[in-house]
Parts: sequence; structure tokens; C-alpha cells
Amino acid sequence: MMVRFINGQWSIVNKETREFFFNSPFRPAQRTGWGDVKNFTSLFFVFRASWGIFAGMSAEKIIGEWKKGVFKPIYWLEGEEPFFIDQVVDYAEHHILSEAEAGFNLTIFYGKDADWTSVVNACMRYPMFAERQVVLLKEGQQMREIERLENYIANPLLSTVFVVSYKEKKVDGRSKLSKLLKQKGEMLTTKKMYDNQLPEWANNMVQKHGLTITQKAVLLLVDHIGNDLSRIQNEIEKLAVNLGARKGITEDDIENYIGVSKEFNVFELQAAIAQKDLAKAIRIIQYFEANPKAGPIQMVLPALYNFFSKVFMLYSIPNPDEKTVASALGVNPYFVKDYMGAARRYDYNGVEKILLLLHQYNLRGVGVHDGGTSDAGLMKEMAVKMMV
Repeated sequence: MMVRFINGQWSIVNKETREFFFNSPFRPAQRTGWGDVKNFTSLFFVFRASWGIFAGMSAEKIIGEWKKGVFKPIYWLEGEEPFFIDQVVDYAEHHILSEAEAGFNLTIFYGKDADWTSVVNACMRYPMFAERQVVLLKEGQQMREIERLENYIANPLLSTVFVVSYKEKKVDGRSKLSKLLKQKGEMLTTKKMYDNQLPEWANNMVQKHGLTITQKAVLLLVDHIGNDLSRIQNEIEKLAVNLGARKGITEDDIENYIGVSKEFNVFELQAAIAQKDLAKAIRIIQYFEANPKAGPIQMVLPALYNFFSKVFMLYSIPNPDEKTVASALGVNPYFVKDYMGAARRYDYNGVEKILLLLHQYNLRGVGVHDGGTSDAGLMKEMAVKMMV
């Protein structure tokens, strides 16, 4: 296999290896036209694609305008990430109207139980003893004949703030409904955040609480919880309460208040393999064996793949220094030494071997070419083959 650095990009020359990466089980769940991806940079930097908001305004901006008293008659909230949708809906339900106004001017529908005529009738009412009324349609994706709302959307009542939650789906951009929504209201389209963006998002959430968090602590937090923004937010709020007068979150806090071992976790296993410390890697895997929720193979393999795929890229960076590497890999400069250290300990062929082993053991982990070996057994065997 050969990877060349051409015009600032890494190109995979070997056809078989290119196909391996394109068919990797660890790529992002979202399809992004993999058949059109031609170079190594495109493949890995797709993990750094923009997250959260892809059309219209952001959840933060919508709420910001509401706080200023700026309202549009329709807000359509759609897409794969429920956190941002729930954030806007929650604010609309509890903060646009005062408690006294909400008694007469807040109407909530649930898509499974609602019909379009009732929703339209509610939207057409005038507010009572208030400047505006709020109509919420939650779980709108479950409502039958939702396209029948088109006539109201074409001529909405300006004193009504109509908010539709349309989770896990998106309106066809070519449809009449989509065109009307863009003309008459505001659309918020969300997409699942990629895993490598979670630490930065969690760190920003910590800062919003007036706190700081160590780099290792934030990794422990997101590795333990995974891609669940609501849970991450809840755990950060729990940490904020338990810190008392302190303002800094450490690995000890993650261990004490969230229940993640700071010594036996996926991050430490990754570090042990990167350092070629087989004894430590086996100890961590044995801990996973006794505590299956701490390190299931389905969480371990993608984390290792993400790490070593970036290590692999280092061999094609001309004259790598820490600043160049951090920019090229899209990682925090704090962790650059870990990638560069692994690149020194494993040669080019060694990292290629690790990536292929991860592919092989992922297949065995789901029962392909394996007679039922335990997850811990597979990980121990894999660790030995990687380092020996």
C-alpha cells in the first residue's frame, strides 16, 4: 500500500486498501457519497464536517431572537439530533409566554394523537390577554397527513408562534411544504454530531456553567456516555452541583460522580497500545471482562480505529511538527505527542497491520469467521497481535 502527499492532500494509491477504508465499519453512520471520495484527506476529514445545524438558523440563534422579542409565525425543527430540537421546544413551551399568559395561550399537540384540522384551528385563534399565542406540535413526524398544514403555512396568523418538532426525519427539499416553510417561517435542520466533535462540544458546555475541565476528564466523560448530548449535559450539571465551590473538573471527579474508572477505560487502553505496553493493555481488558459496561468491544474498536487512522496519516506529512500535525489531523494540540509517539513506536507497516486487525476483529466481534469467542478474548488476542 502507498499513501502520497499531493497538493496538500493524502491520496491512497493501493486499490485494495482504498476499498478497505471506504468499506470500513467505523466510518460515520451518515452516508456522504463515499463512492466519490478519492483521497485520504477527504475520507478522514469527513469526520470533521459541520455538525448540528445545516439549514436555517441555529437553536441558539432562534432562542436569542425570541429573547429579543423577535418572532416568526412558524418554526419547523427537523433532523437526526433531538437535543437541539428539544432545546428550542422547551424554551417555546416555558419561556415565550409568562405563566399567566400560558394558561390561555399555550396549546400543545402530539403528532400521534393530533389531526391537522385541530392543529390549524388552534393556530387560527387569536391570543387572549396577550400579544401572541404559542402552538406546539411535538413528535410531528408521527402525525398523519401533516402535509395538509400547507394551506395554513402559506397564510399563517402573525400573532401565533407555531413550533413543529419533526424528529429523525426531514421534509423533502423539493416539496411544496419545504418551499413554503422557507418562505414563511424558519427551518432548523439538525444532524448527529460526529464522535470526534463531542469533546469540544462537552468542553463548551462546561464553560457555559462557568467551569473548566481537564483534557483527560472530558475524554473520559464522552467516551463513557457516547453520542448522547442530553446525557452529557445532565452529567455536567450533576458535576457542577457536586463540585461545590470548586470550578475545575478533574479525572477524579469523573470517577467519583459519574462512575468511570480513570485507570481502566477505553482511553487508557488506547494509550497502552500506543505505548506498546502489553501488560497494561491486558490488565485493562481484564477489567472490561469483569465490568462489561466499562469497555464493550463495540466501543473499543471504533475508538482505536479513530486513533490509529490519524497515526497512519502522520507518515505522509512532510516535516511534521506539533502545530502542523494538530492542524492536519484536526486534534487538540494537547494530544499531538500521543499520535507522534505511536508513529515512532510502530513503523508504517505496523500501523497498517493494526488497522487491518481492527477490521478483522470487528468482523469476528459480530460473529463472522468466529466460533463464539468472548469480547475480552478477542481484545486480548488482538492486542497481542498488534504489539508482537
